[in-house]
Amino acid sequence: MKAAPDPDASGKPADDAHLVETRLDSMQILKGNFLHAMRDTVALPDGTQATREYVVHPGAVMIVALCDDGRIVLERQYRYPVQAVMVEFPAGKLDPGEDSLACAQRELLEETGYTASEWARAGVLHPVISYSTEFIDIWFARGLMLGPRKLDAGEFLDVFTTTPAQLLAWCAGGEVTDAKTLTGALWLQNVLSGAWALDWQPTGS
Repeated sequence: MKAAPDPDASGKPADDAHLVETRLDSMQILKGNFLHAMRDTVALPDGTQATREYVVHPGAVMIVALCDDGRIVLERQYRYPVQAVMVEFPAGKLDPGEDSLACAQRELLEETGYTASEWARAGVLHPVISYSTEFIDIWFARGLMLGPRKLDAGEFLDVFTTTPAQLLAWCAGGEVTDAKTLTGALWLQNVLSGAWALDWQPTGS
């Protein structure tokens, strides 16, 4: 096997070729309504072969919505795979060809009834890198105005507001275990402390 190259000043190797797996063959094993399961044969860095099973996901957005009084918008929603009601930031999947910001604005309105006068893209997270292509764009919203929700058919969730401190306490205590919401809480904490900056843009700009 090729030896790992010496790292650069940041501690990251300059060349990751010694880690890369190369696809040799690919087979779809399940085609769902929006998720597809694949089984690929790959060549490993040492020349041997292995199989990789993973789920193809269209991508999603998550919204950290900031109220004028300093509270944040959260949801409680039953998640069937884990058989539990989860506390989460508003989120939703991208429609085919949909712009990420347009999706964030649509999902915030549909799920919570809020619109926002300013938006900032914070970054991206990959919640399950071992078995899914899913990515979630993280958006912050402020200048909120509340109107009627537009829930999809068959969608049931409660919307509420709380303080960042309460959310962090729930994260620390294990009441919040949703990966995207834990990541959102980290981002929120650093934004509020001034450690991480956001580039706010007016809606429609």
